[in-house]
Amino acid sequence: MTDSLPTSMEDTASSDRPKDALDPVAMTVIYNRLVGICREMGTTMMRASYSPIFSESLDFSCVLFDRHGRMMSQSEFCPAQVGAIRFVVKWLIAEVGGENLRPGDVVIHNDPYRGGAHIPEHVVIKPVYYDGELFAYVANIAHMVEIGGMAVGGFAATATEVYQEGLRLPPVWLMREGEYNQDVWRVIMANHRAPRYSWGDLHAMMASLNVAEQRVHELLDEHGVERVTEISDELMDYAERWMRRELRAIPNGEYTFEDFMEDSRDPPERDWIRVTVVVEDGGLLVDFTGSDPQGPHVVNCTYGVTASSVYNAIFQIVDNDVPHNEGAYRPITVVAPPGSVTNVGEPAPSVGGNTETHPRLWSIVLGALSKAVPDLVAASTGGTACNFLFGGTHPDTGRYYVHYHFDGVGWGGQPGADGNDNLCIPNGNCMTTPVEIFETRYPFVEWSYRLRTDSGGPGKHRGGLGSERVLEVRAPEITVSALYDRMTSKPWGLFGGGGADTSRLLVKKAGSEDFVTFREAYGTASNSRVANIKLKAGDQVMLCSPGGGGYGPPAEREPESVLEDVAEGYVSDNQALASYGVAIDSENGASRVDWGATGRLRG
Repeated sequence: MTDSLPTSMEDTASSDRPKDALDPVAMTVIYNRLVGICREMGTTMMRASYSPIFSESLDFSCVLFDRHGRMMSQSEFCPAQVGAIRFVVKWLIAEVGGENLRPGDVVIHNDPYRGGAHIPEHVVIKPVYYDGELFAYVANIAHMVEIGGMAVGGFAATATEVYQEGLRLPPVWLMREGEYNQDVWRVIMANHRAPRYSWGDLHAMMASLNVAEQRVHELLDEHGVERVTEISDELMDYAERWMRRELRAIPNGEYTFEDFMEDSRDPPERDWIRVTVVVEDGGLLVDFTGSDPQGPHVVNCTYGVTASSVYNAIFQIVDNDVPHNEGAYRPITVVAPPGSVTNVGEPAPSVGGNTETHPRLWSIVLGALSKAVPDLVAASTGGTACNFLFGGTHPDTGRYYVHYHFDGVGWGGQPGADGNDNLCIPNGNCMTTPVEIFETRYPFVEWSYRLRTDSGGPGKHRGGLGSERVLEVRAPEITVSALYDRMTSKPWGLFGGGGADTSRLLVKKAGSEDFVTFREAYGTASNSRVANIKLKAGDQVMLCSPGGGGYGPPAEREPESVLEDVAEGYVSDNQALASYGVAIDSENGASRVDWGATGRLRG
C-alpha cells in the first residue's frame, strides 16, 4: 500500500523553482520513500526491542528531519510524540550545535524542560552525512519502560517535583563517531532498575537510526541531494497550502471551551484548562491563557505536549492525506503561558501530562471546535491511559522485571456512528499487551477481561465502552504504581448526549471478599494516584477504564438499536429504560421492544 499526492497541482506553481521539480509523480515517489524510511525504522524497533511496550504496544515514533531541523516525514505511530519531537529536536540541535555532530554520533535527551514531552520519553538522534556534508537527522522518540526515580516503571504518580520522576538527561552523546560513550552508558545503567531492558531497548532505538541512515543514503544515491532537497522543500510548502485550505472550511470566529483535571490533593481541587480557538482565513490560533497555574502534581504538561495535543486534534478533522511534515504545522499557532498547567516550569513534575493531560487537551480543543464544525467532532473519549506500572523479581527466573501497562477506553459517539469500544486514548496508536504475552512475561494471572456494560454515555449515537480486567498476583510480592484520571468526573457528551461511566482502580487482598479502593486498603492519599504499593501472592487488582460520551439525545436512538445493544450486553435493561426510554420485554426467552411502553416513556 502506498500513499499518493493528488494529481491536481493547480496552486503549487512557484516562480523560484524549476517546473520539473513540481512533477506530481516525482513528488509522490520521494514522499513515499521518506515516509517508508520512518516506517522501516518502526519495524526495526518492534523486532529488536526487549520490552513489550515497543514490540507489542508500539509506544514510539520515528521521524526524519532535514539539516535545518525541519520535519521531512513521520510514520503513523504515536501522535503525542510526533508533535512534541519537533520541539525536542530543534532544541537539541540549537543546544548541541549541528556543527558539533559528526558521522556516527548518537545523542540522547529526555529533559521535559528542553522542549520535551514527559521524562520517560527518550529521544535519540543521529546526523546523516552524505559525501562529507550534513544532509539530515534521523530521530526516534520512545517511552522507556524504566528510568529510575521514586517509583517502579518511571511513573511516579505521587511526585511533587521532577527530581522524583527519574533520571533526567540533557542532550548527551551515547555514541561518538561510532564508539560507545561509556561514561553515559554507565550512568544510565546504574540508575535504571532493569538495566537489561534499558540496554536492549536503547540498542533497538539506535538500530532504527542505523537503518534510516542507510535508506537515506540509498535515496540520495538514486535521486541526488539537490533533487531530494528541492522536492522535500516543495512537499513542506504543499502541505502548508493544503492545511490552510482545510482550515478555511472552518467558519471564522472565536470558540471557547473548558474542562478540568482531577486532583488528589486534600481537600480536592480542580486544575482548570481553558482554551480560546481563533479561526481566521486559513490560520488557527489556539490560546490556553486563563488556564490554572502549574501545581505540585504530575498532570502538568510541557509546551511540547500542549502543542502536540492541538496538532493531534486538528489532524482529526482535516483530510488525513495532508502530508505530515513541517509545512502542515505552520498554519497553527499555540499559546500556553509559562508556569501554567499547560506549560510547566522547573521543578514541577509532568509525567502525567503526556498520558492524562494530552487527551484532555485534545478533547477541549475539539469541544471548542464542535461549535464551528459539529458534524466533524465527537463527544469526549474516556481520556485516561489507565497507567498501571509494576515490577519485582520473577519467581521463575530470579530476574528483575518491570512493565508499563495501559488500557483502552471508550471513544465518544460521533455524527452518524457510535463511539469505538476499548480503544487506545487519542494521544497514541498503542495497543494493550496481549493477555498471552502478559501472563508469559510477568507473574500475574488474568482472570477476566471484558467490556463494561453501561459504561458508554447514552446518546443518539452511543459512546464506546470501557473495559474491566482482573489480575491476580502469583509471585511472593509485586510492587505496583498507578496513575488514572476520569475517576470522579464523567467524560462529557455532546448535543444532548449523556456522560460516560468513570474509571475505577480497586484491590482485593488475599482472603478478602470484596474489592475496595487503594485508599481503603492501604491508606493512600488518592484512589487514582498511587506509588510503590506492595501486593502479595493471591491479591487481586481490578482495572476499569471509562467509556466515551454520547452524541445527540438518547431519546432519538432507534429502539431497535437499543434492543441490539441489550442483546450484545453493551446496555442493560435498566439503562435502556432509564436513559433511552426503551422498554424491553424478555418473556418466553426472546427479547423484543415493548412498543406500547416505549411510546409512553418517550411521549
